[in-house]
Amino acid sequence: MSTQANFALRGRNPDVLACIANLSNDEVFTPPVFANQMLDTLAEAWAADHNGANLWADKTVKFLDPCTKSGVFLREITNRLSIGLVDKIPNLEERVDHILTNQVFGIGITYLTSLLARRSVYCSKHANGEHSIARSFNSEAGNIWFERTEHKWQNGRCVYCRANQGTYDRGKGLETHAYPFIHTDDIKTRVAELLGGHMQFDVIIGNPPYQLGSDGGTRDVPIYQRFIEQAKMLQPRFLTMVIPSRWMASGLGLTEFRQTMLEDHRIRELVDFPAAKDVFPGVEVKAGICYFLWDAAHDADCMVTTFRGGDVIGPVSRKLGEYDVFVRDSRAISILHKVLNRCEPPINTILARDKEFGWTSNFDGFHEKERPGDLPLFYIRKMKRSVGYIARKEVTKSDQMIDTWKVLVPQAFNGGDAVPHKILGKSLIAPSPSVCTQSFLFFNVESHKYAKSLQSYYTTRFFRFLVSLRKITQHATHSTYVWVPTQTWDRTWTDEDLYAKYDITQEEQAFIESQVRMMNLDEAKNE
Repeated sequence: MSTQANFALRGRNPDVLACIANLSNDEVFTPPVFANQMLDTLAEAWAADHNGANLWADKTVKFLDPCTKSGVFLREITNRLSIGLVDKIPNLEERVDHILTNQVFGIGITYLTSLLARRSVYCSKHANGEHSIARSFNSEAGNIWFERTEHKWQNGRCVYCRANQGTYDRGKGLETHAYPFIHTDDIKTRVAELLGGHMQFDVIIGNPPYQLGSDGGTRDVPIYQRFIEQAKMLQPRFLTMVIPSRWMASGLGLTEFRQTMLEDHRIRELVDFPAAKDVFPGVEVKAGICYFLWDAAHDADCMVTTFRGGDVIGPVSRKLGEYDVFVRDSRAISILHKVLNRCEPPINTILARDKEFGWTSNFDGFHEKERPGDLPLFYIRKMKRSVGYIARKEVTKSDQMIDTWKVLVPQAFNGGDAVPHKILGKSLIAPSPSVCTQSFLFFNVESHKYAKSLQSYYTTRFFRFLVSLRKITQHATHSTYVWVPTQTWDRTWTDEDLYAKYDITQEEQAFIESQVRMMNLDEAKNE
């Protein structure tokens, strides 16, 4: 091994790790360019905390990727260290051997990825093989560990990751997807067992699996937050991970995690990509992805940067915990302040709850032809809106809502990641009496006149912009509307009216209109 190129796979063209296909939308390989962006952020913070010191020139620093797939983080770290340590360990072979045996460690998420990671880092699927660039390992695994781990089942769920037993209780020939880093109550002892003794990691870095199917594939349970929680338990100096951005305002079971993240003053940097394709071409991750840098020594505001296509917003100093959800675009803050400072009642005080009448979206206990005394029942099936009919006596929940005029709004709407975006689907006025399935939420008002006024408000960019600050996935829940103020229902509302009322500047108006597409009143289908 006489030159740097002998061991650095990234010197080849094309880079093999930039060409491999992803395992799935849940286990996404990190592109080398993006991995290096994260490492640049890390190195800058290290220098700021260590009087300008070069992270890559320190032969004592230890790195852990607890969810390694392609091995890209460990490979790029090894490459940087091999350059940075040239003065301290001049001999290339000795330098690389020192780095691989003492500084970089990984835990594979599957058997396949453990082999891939070793091939990327050691240039051999066996760390002690004849082609390995490491010289001091006695085991095939080296410092990249993997062994089959089993779930711990209780009442049909894994107690650690909440995986569904019916889906993941598999035979010996199939991967369990029971990731060892999060399947333990004592992570310090577990890591010592896996990697051959207690050690203090200075940096933990990775791109964890995002979710697991919980109910036979009908519902996905996020698990990336568990990797972050376990990593913090190891008390590193720095922690940086790339994760879905939906934690900022949404996500099944993520309320406590979101609160913890927003209140953690150790988060030094947050870099957000609302369109995941800007990082992972060909992969759809709803609400985009982000990476954060957690610094144990940091106790201040967070620097937030947003990338969308060719546009870069920031870095901007932000208090992450200003609200119960994170407002992703800093340009929206001034507008939100103007609205909330008026202390008007939120419009969700007249918005029905999910499944207000108790019927799910797939409810089919109605008939197509109207009978005497029937109520119209509005629903969406296979993305098509329709009306059925049901007897009043069949309504056993929220019957006091039957005899109200309603502005129905689809609970789910997704038009992609591009901006400007419509944010919400078309509204629909339903007469009194009427009912609907879970497909719709609805605003209830006293008359058809009020319903038409509210519908005009709903179509404004202003209304949908305020919703967009809390709606980062396709679903708009009751709480999504909490920042939209209630108006009087005595007029046809326009954006011009609302801009004037809330003193929205020309610059702020231009921003709103760059984010939200026009929706004309005549687009709405009124029944």
